[in-house]
Amino acid sequence: MNKEEIISKINSVLAEEFEKDESEMVPEADLLETLELDSLDIVDMVVFIEQTFGVVVKGADFKGIKTFQDFYDFLDRRVNNL
Repeated sequence: MNKEEIISKINSVLAEEFEKDESEMVPEADLLETLELDSLDIVDMVVFIEQTFGVVVKGADFKGIKTFQDFYDFLDRRVNNL
């Protein structure tokens, strides 16, 4: 799966799951603030990632993720084993 496909898939599902407009999901936007995620929402998001992309995500993996771009890069590395 290439990076554009990952971005398209994640934005589509996050927009639906968290009732946000995809236009808000720009690379420089803060992930947690834009989606207004609380700790339970983050758990839901991790489960979605694991099921959708077939990767394992640990809590420590999210420490460096602030923006959508960080999130896209993280998923690209995990999905494509980079």
